[in-house]
Amino acid sequence: MKIMGILNVTPDSFADGGRHNSCEDAVKHARAMIAEGVDVIDVGGESTRPGAERVSEAEEIARVIPVITELAKDGVPISIDTMRASTALAAVNAGAQIINDVSGGLADPEMLAMAADLNVRYIAMHWRGASKDMNSKAIYGDVVQEVISELQARITAAIDAGIEPENLVLDPGIGFAKDAEHNWAIINGIEEFVSLGYPVLVGASRKRFLGGDSPDEREAASIALTKQLSTSGIWGVRVHSVKPHKEAIA
Repeated sequence: MKIMGILNVTPDSFADGGRHNSCEDAVKHARAMIAEGVDVIDVGGESTRPGAERVSEAEEIARVIPVITELAKDGVPISIDTMRASTALAAVNAGAQIINDVSGGLADPEMLAMAADLNVRYIAMHWRGASKDMNSKAIYGDVVQEVISELQARITAAIDAGIEPENLVLDPGIGFAKDAEHNWAIINGIEEFVSLGYPVLVGASRKRFLGGDSPDEREAASIALTKQLSTSGIWGVRVHSVKPHKEAIA
């Protein structure tokens, strides 16, 4: 199971906003993750925490491209966490090899075609709307089956746009338009997502449903969850720390 290390080059991300907000600090943190054996570094320039407002295209690109350009020298696979086709293009040109789109192609009508043209791995997450109002859309009957159905629609759209099936990765979108009950149902039913036949990424690190008053207080629960997921057949976990999660998998 792969470890995707989170590198938020933002002032307002929920768990580490502002900690790595300069290029120098971000690169330093990324290299620490590389030293601990990270498999992929996921670079993001726009917070997707609940209630977050979007940043401009120019600001997002200005935040991430210098970091990606520098990290590309280290040879570790880099993912760009973006909902914009233009940012994805700039990032891949700078050295990224994966596009991690939390909207699954719904936020930017040009994203799927861009990912197809770039011929890189594309992570499609389950998404029901922008961060500022996604909590109002956390309404489900059977959350596992509804999320699977909505992801299947994104699979069809991606393949129709020309994305090669072997380049697709699915993410059930823990915490996105989902409350704690929904998140746990998805985690407990994760094998149903794996059975769709595509690699599955789970991003649950330090999220509110794990308990604790602050993100840092949820680290132990995040590590325990990685240990639980390590036998589920998923492709990877997206986490804030590397070494303890690798140890949990081992």
